[in-house]
Order: sequence, then structure tokens, then C-alpha cells
Amino acid sequence: MKTAFVFPGQGSQYAGMGREIAERYEVAREVFCEADSVLGFSLSDICFNGPEEALKLTENTQPAILVTSIAIYRVLEEKGIRPDFVAGHSLGEYSALVAAGSLKLSDAVGLVRRRGQYMQQAVPVGVGAMAAVLGLEISAVYDVCERASEGQVVSPANLNSPLQTSIAGNREAVERAAALAKQAGAKRVIMLQVSAPFHCALMKPAEERLAVDLANLPFADLRIPLIANVDAAVANSGDDARRNLERQVSRPVRWRESVERLLADGVRRFVEVGPGSALIGMVRSIDKSATILNAEDEKSLENVLSGLL
Repeated sequence: MKTAFVFPGQGSQYAGMGREIAERYEVAREVFCEADSVLGFSLSDICFNGPEEALKLTENTQPAILVTSIAIYRVLEEKGIRPDFVAGHSLGEYSALVAAGSLKLSDAVGLVRRRGQYMQQAVPVGVGAMAAVLGLEISAVYDVCERASEGQVVSPANLNSPLQTSIAGNREAVERAAALAKQAGAKRVIMLQVSAPFHCALMKPAEERLAVDLANLPFADLRIPLIANVDAAVANSGDDARRNLERQVSRPVRWRESVERLLADGVRRFVEVGPGSALIGMVRSIDKSATILNAEDEKSLENVLSGLL
């Protein structure tokens, strides 16, 4: 049975994440120690103890999720468990690239912290917004965004599952789109508590700044094939990985298509590696017959180990 490891993105953070794993497994502790050394402050303390206010800052959130995900992955790797494919939701693509051997952890930690800073600085707080649209087909979501734009930016940002899409852009345009989505038959529209409108055209300044950093980092060819966010295509080369990360910043995350591509390539088992379990629900809504596991704490990690060893 082919297995894909999928890595979560922003929105999965919580105080205490990674603590149990680091306490039990030396290889996980080493990941947190390396990150602390690279960043020059105790990211591990923020992960393990909070406060929530610090974790919510995107410049902390992004490296915190990455490091926790890789700490858990290193335990699985040490136990001899290797996936056939990897994929990551937004930020999770960085974790996937570290797991696939394309990007060094030390490079990735600093890179995602700067990515968070660039995204936050691209749009002043309060100017942008995001909303989750539930129960509406993607074609209708595109139509709603087009009608709501009125010269501003609003577009699908995360194409998560057949009936779950998030939209992003200028706050006024997102609010107009939310109202139109309800009129169009959406079951629910939820304004998201985020610090910036990710994966839309307003992120172009962040994309341009990140491109400079990406150009200065080495990317090796991948040891494990990755399905990329931007086009749901297989990436095997370091050059492809770098280009995909650059394009990802201001373009939608095509998660539904990525999962469908994995299914088409024979994957029948998905393991979410990292804090939270949001991706499990998304995969289940796309294919209820797939085997789905997650590893985020000691108990769930043990379940994965017993299921895969």
C-alpha cells in the first residue's frame, strides 16, 4: 500500500505542541535544539509553553509548525518508516521538502521565519482578511469573488476539498464575497482569525522578497517525490522545488487536486505529520475509503508506529 506523508500549514499551532515527542525521543529534541540555535532564541519554549499570543505571530507560527512537524518526522524516519510521496499544505510544503531531503532544516527554519515576516509586512494589519466558505462548489466561489471584487482583490486562496474553500483579499471585498456566498447557497461562511490575507495577489510583495532568499539557498533534488501546491504536479528536482515555493506565496493552494493526484498515483494511506489534524478531515472529504492517520503527540505517534511497522 502506497503511503503519503502530508504536512500541515498555518492554523495548526497550539501551546504544548511537540513537547511530549521531544521529552521521549532524543532525535526530536535535536531538531528543536538546532532550530533554537539557528534562530538565536528559544522557539522550543514557545512551542512547548506558549504564550498563545507569541505563537499567533506568523513569524513564530511558521517556524514552530515546521520544527514540530520535522521533529515528529525524524522519529518516524529513525524507526525506518519512509513514505512513497510527500505533500504539504502551504507552509507544510517546506516541511515536506525538508523530509524529502531537498532543503536543510537549518535553512528552512530561518527561511520560513522571514516568509512570515514578509507576509505580515506586505499588507497592514486590518487591511486584508480571509474567510472559509463551506458547502459551495469552487466554480460558484470563483463567481462570487469576481462579482465582489469591485476593483479590489478577493480570490480563492485554499482549495481544500469539494465543498471547502477559503478566500483572501482586501477586507471589504472579502466581506462582500462572504455575503454573496451566503446568498449563493453556502452552508456557512466563517471569517478567519489570521494576521494577513495569504495566497492572493496582495502577497506579491512578499513573494518578490522571498524570491531573493530562495535564490541564495541550495535545493537538492528530492529523495521522495512531492506534489506541489501551485499546480498539483510531481516535483523531483531542486530547481522545481525552489520555483514552486516562490510561486506559492501569491497563488492558491490546490490541496484538493494534490490529494486527487496522490490517489491517482496509487496512494491509499495518508499520514498527517505535525500539529493538528485538519488535513485528515480534508482528505476524508475527498476519499472516504483512504486509510488516514495522524502523528502530532505521543499517543497518535504510537498509533502510527504500530500501524506502519
